[in-house]
Amino acid sequence: MVETPLVETMIAKRVEAFLAALASHASPATVEAYRHDLAALCVFTDRREVTDPAALDTALLRAFLGAERSRGLAPRSLARRRAALSRFADYLVKQGVLNDNPVGLLRTPKQPSHLPRPVDVDALARFLDTPHDGSPLGARDQAILELFYSSGLRLAELAGLDLGDLQNSRVRVIGKGGKPRQVPVGRRAQQALAEWLGCRSALAPINEQALFVGQRGQRLGHRAIQKRLAQLSLARGLPEHLHPHRLRHSFASHLLESSQDLRAVQELLGHANLSTTQIYTRLDWQHLATSYDAAHPRAKRGPSDRKNSPRSKP
Repeated sequence: MVETPLVETMIAKRVEAFLAALASHASPATVEAYRHDLAALCVFTDRREVTDPAALDTALLRAFLGAERSRGLAPRSLARRRAALSRFADYLVKQGVLNDNPVGLLRTPKQPSHLPRPVDVDALARFLDTPHDGSPLGARDQAILELFYSSGLRLAELAGLDLGDLQNSRVRVIGKGGKPRQVPVGRRAQQALAEWLGCRSALAPINEQALFVGQRGQRLGHRAIQKRLAQLSLARGLPEHLHPHRLRHSFASHLLESSQDLRAVQELLGHANLSTTQIYTRLDWQHLATSYDAAHPRAKRGPSDRKNSPRSKP
């Protein structure tokens, strides 16, 4: 992963120390995202000739976020900038550089609400049931697809799996914040994994512990997995873009629709808060309206019904 260079200042040195501490418990993707956000802060403070980390007060950081917004940063990106600033400020407080976190008084524009859109159950079933070409890579890709949908894994969780994490009908994953959990593996995913493990040695050296490897025998990276899913969706005729998070959305939505057990879905997804899982309870309006029209006794009142209504009489 290419690191974003930081301007060499006292603030930048504190940022590097913070990132090194963060790397001990956060994913490489999170560290790099924070590096990118805080690099922008370093450029901003350097232009203002601010070098002392103790000078990072609310007014200065508000000016930084305002400048970022003026140059066209989207609300989501601004929210991520603010989150990085807050974590960095917390670190500086612990180091005795700041007395308190100055980010608490800062606000960013409200982000638009985007409902997760699961893949249609029947379309996803046809996609998953499409035979692969019988090669080791084909078997690997099928195991990845089935495991994503069977267990609702995040991309980082699947990419980080080792051989020892598989335990019959369960898999042990490390979720956000380094929290481990065990999730069930469905029958179809077990079959796909068994086929992959049967030919995995054709690609992986004997000392490689990663469950999924690429053509060179090394652990399959995030970008490679995303690319394969996109390619498979085209090759198998799925009429929409497919990425790991859509499979996770589909897992949660389809499971919740069948079980109505929000707490169980929360546990399986590894959500710390139930409110995060509750987004899956928000049904598509068109589906809801169709169900209403089909089921409600007064949903289809025609002109003759209204004419004979007691309220329509003079």
